Amino acid sequence: MSAPREISDLVDRFAEHAEAYRSGAYNETQLRREFVDPMFRALGWDMDNVSGYAEAYKDVIHEDAIKIGGATKAPDYCFRIGGTRKFFLEAKKPSVDIKGDAHPAFQLRRYAWSAKLPLSILTDFEELAVYDCRVEPALSDKAGVARVLYLGFKEYASRWEDIAKVFSREAILKGSFDKFAESNKAKRGTVEVDDAFLYEIEKWRADLARNLASRNPELSQRDLNFSVQRTIDRIVFLRICEDRRIEVYGRLQALQNGPHTYDRMRQLFREADERYNSGLFHFQKEKNRVEPPDDLTPGLEIDDDTLKKIIKRLYYPHSPYEFSVLPADILGQVYEQFLGKVIRLTENHQAKVEDKPEVKKAGGVYYTPTYIVEYIVKNTVGKLLENKTPKQAAKLRILDPACGSGSFLIGAYQCLLDWHRDWFVNHDPKKWATGRAPVLYQATGGEWKLTTTERKRILLQNIFGVDIDAQAVETTKLSLLLKVLEGESEQSLATQLRFFHERALPDLGSNIKCGNSLIAPDFYEQQEMLFLDEEERYRVNVFDWPAEFHEIMEAGGFDAVIGNPPYGAYLYKEDKEYLKTKYPLQTYQLDSYLLFLEKAVRDLLRNGGFYGMIIPNPWLTNLLQTSVRSFVVQKSRIHSIVHFKFPVFPKVVVDTEILILEKAHLDRWEVDVSVVDKLEFFLSPALKVNILHVKHSQQEWRELDGDVINIFLTQAEKKLAAKCKELGVRLDSFYEINVGVKPYQVGKGTPPQTRKIVDERPFDSERKLSSSYRPYLRGVDIGRFNIAPLQTRFLRYGPWLAEPRPAAKFDAPEKIFMRQTGDRLVAALDREQRLCLNNMHVLVPTGEKPSTSFLLGLINSTLLNWYYRTLNPEVGEALAEVKRANVAKLPIRNVDLNDRADKARHDQMVELVERMLALHKQVATAKTEHAKTNIQRQIDATDAQIDRLVYELYGLSADEIKIVEEAGK
Repeated sequence: MSAPREISDLVDRFAEHAEAYRSGAYNETQLRREFVDPMFRALGWDMDNVSGYAEAYKDVIHEDAIKIGGATKAPDYCFRIGGTRKFFLEAKKPSVDIKGDAHPAFQLRRYAWSAKLPLSILTDFEELAVYDCRVEPALSDKAGVARVLYLGFKEYASRWEDIAKVFSREAILKGSFDKFAESNKAKRGTVEVDDAFLYEIEKWRADLARNLASRNPELSQRDLNFSVQRTIDRIVFLRICEDRRIEVYGRLQALQNGPHTYDRMRQLFREADERYNSGLFHFQKEKNRVEPPDDLTPGLEIDDDTLKKIIKRLYYPHSPYEFSVLPADILGQVYEQFLGKVIRLTENHQAKVEDKPEVKKAGGVYYTPTYIVEYIVKNTVGKLLENKTPKQAAKLRILDPACGSGSFLIGAYQCLLDWHRDWFVNHDPKKWATGRAPVLYQATGGEWKLTTTERKRILLQNIFGVDIDAQAVETTKLSLLLKVLEGESEQSLATQLRFFHERALPDLGSNIKCGNSLIAPDFYEQQEMLFLDEEERYRVNVFDWPAEFHEIMEAGGFDAVIGNPPYGAYLYKEDKEYLKTKYPLQTYQLDSYLLFLEKAVRDLLRNGGFYGMIIPNPWLTNLLQTSVRSFVVQKSRIHSIVHFKFPVFPKVVVDTEILILEKAHLDRWEVDVSVVDKLEFFLSPALKVNILHVKHSQQEWRELDGDVINIFLTQAEKKLAAKCKELGVRLDSFYEINVGVKPYQVGKGTPPQTRKIVDERPFDSERKLSSSYRPYLRGVDIGRFNIAPLQTRFLRYGPWLAEPRPAAKFDAPEKIFMRQTGDRLVAALDREQRLCLNNMHVLVPTGEKPSTSFLLGLINSTLLNWYYRTLNPEVGEALAEVKRANVAKLPIRNVDLNDRADKARHDQMVELVERMLALHKQVATAKTEHAKTNIQRQIDATDAQIDRLVYELYGLSADEIKIVEEAGK
């Protein structure tokens, strides 16, 4: 790729006047206009928003280099795709030494690391440096640290392809930027901003907890947790406001000078109460405030050293953080992890930080990725806003009933802010910027923004959340309050306070509440609950929806319920008893995500309201969740399901999917299923990603009557499956299906010396075994058409076992063993009356036809394995299992042995299967590699013959065979 003419012209012009440009008189603004802007226009970026995109979707955000303290307010350029940051560019005047001066590099890296961007650019046009910004910046770093590309301006034309294939707009859309970033990842270990900041505030928590517990011996464990979190939240809030120019820069930093640090910090907090009016700073009783003031923390004692250490790590040069660019979702991720631990007081009143029990059980905290939040919000809140006016939008009520750190509510709030701003801008913005209560104002550069008053109104009218964890509730409030203040300055807030006599922030006590979304006050009507102590009552934390959100519930409920509910959360015994009576759909087992699904659709949503959550997929695939499936299909319109073939939550083994539905919209509907195996599906609509899209109709799913739903089937696959079902007879019409022996079972009254009943041992010819020992097989011993034990094993077996499994008919002359674990059918023929463990199915014929060999050929065939996939959507999952109910439904071709053609096909199958059995025995005893290879080729050929015969038995066309064969690849 050759460089465009304008790049050559820029290079020539710079070379001709280089001395003048390098002089101190030529400033950064001139450089940006005359060189940087044209260069990146040539890379396809809309530098001046010629396209007229709304503010949220502009390609490039320009910032003025305003100095505050020792830091720049924001990077000079932020390059974005669809509103998502991709990289920063920091411009310097040509007199700056880009290659050797470490300070500009540190400044850029600090911004990009704080924003969690992988790459960013530093340039004065004379030089261009690209940095890997995943490496934590340190003031002692030289300019070359983490630099992955350096070019002089004379190289731009010859190296244009190298620049364009990474930093052009088209390259980013095609994924080349991400590939380059990954391939050039710094060799030394990196600590990204979320991990570093989490480590930081966890250290603060530990230090504050120890100091508070020591200096304030009267503090209870609950009050200690509250005090520590509230103090950290206040410090973080004010420090972020400083970098955003809302607070005077360095006010917290000044607390390091002199004694009585906490006394002076308290004064800052009280001044913040006057300015912000949020529950974060609420020390005095006020009318119409739902929550009581904080009478606890103002009276605490905290040592100066403890607070000064915290403050020191928040400012340059000791801090790598630039809070003005720290994304809200990164802050949320940090706090989500932070909330996974709790402070415990020991008997001698020492503070210990440890995992919460529910987090320990779950194996960690799993934060919802931003792309999931954005997709759900777009398809719920976004749908509700279509064709509405702001007056109509004001009536929308959005809820997250398990809000955690508030990621979904932040996403919903941002969606509402963007929509309102765009609506006002498109409907005579000057009209909305005047009058007694303007909703818009025009910022520097002509950009229209919502007033803080309007931002507060939207938050208070539209956004609601509940969480059982009081700390999570406070974190959600903190995140929302910071979102309200985005784009504000100290000046603009002072103006509001002076002219409108209005403090900057709302009190969120009526919007974000602490309670157990699933358990109502009638929990205490259970007799055994009368004796719960105070700690137990605090843990249960019952929540009265009709009382807490009276007007909303009286009006029919919320317009959208969104979020990521807890999966498999630990449930206490007394809670389970209550939940079983209140959630009748949970007939199999109580799983928290299903309880939230039932609660949301049944009780919390109004008719026509949207449910949008990311949940595990067993609600569709579990054979015992019939009532849940029937409820959802009968009571709502399913708009879409996005199923993930990659792990959204890395440590969670269950497959997850986004479910979007509309309550009580029962007209004929069609659900759009997207099966996604690449993250790029969410990152850019312009990317051509191979995603499976499947349509399913309401009628199809209703006809299933609660049976397992396979969302992956195309119309052609459904048609073929119906054909196989019509030609076949259920397998359990011919065969009994049972399960093997349960290991380590003890019967009642079993003598002590025989309690170790599964006394399995390798075969030893010198060791005499009693007649109660029988050879047995494990799942690993079974292959297709083949039994090949890794060793000979024996099992003590007899009628004295608690579950001897006589129905398995181990003594039958012929039976089929089939693996239970795995995601495909694997079966073998047993003619030696062996036992098996309960990780295998045992198939025993109930009549003479079809013969066992015939059935074995069908079960192991490619067609029936394909059909099994239609019955079991778990195929491909880590914990997939071959369930008895699905085996029973397999359609076995019912051959008529009195019909010549049928009998010929039956006999041919028996012959092929017997040949297959013999070949597997031969390959097991073959001595040379050549002999094994030769026999394996015969096995493969016989396998193919069996498949062709099965296709003939079921009358498959060439197109239908293609469907089956391609699915098996």
